[in-house]
Amino acid sequence: MRIDLFRLDQTEECVAVATTNADGRVDEPLLDGVSLVSGTFELRFHAGAYLRAQSLESSFLDVIPIRFTVDAADEHYHVPLLLSPFGYTTYRGS
Repeated sequence: MRIDLFRLDQTEECVAVATTNADGRVDEPLLDGVSLVSGTFELRFHAGAYLRAQSLESSFLDVIPIRFTVDAADEHYHVPLLLSPFGYTTYRGS
């Protein structure tokens, strides 16, 4: 699944793009080698294209946006998405 990471200030800036592997995870951190800064970010999970590629053409979902705030740039931010064709859940992981 394609995942885009945007930083949201006065404008939207795409700061990273990744694709999940066979286990549904990205192989490297989205900001690998880039310093995280405080601010508002949005992950966009391209779930519809992923589910259609899995032959689940009746997917209800398309792009799933997850907007979150980074208060402490020195902390670890892990935002998993648990997905089915008709729903999802997310949380801040460890």
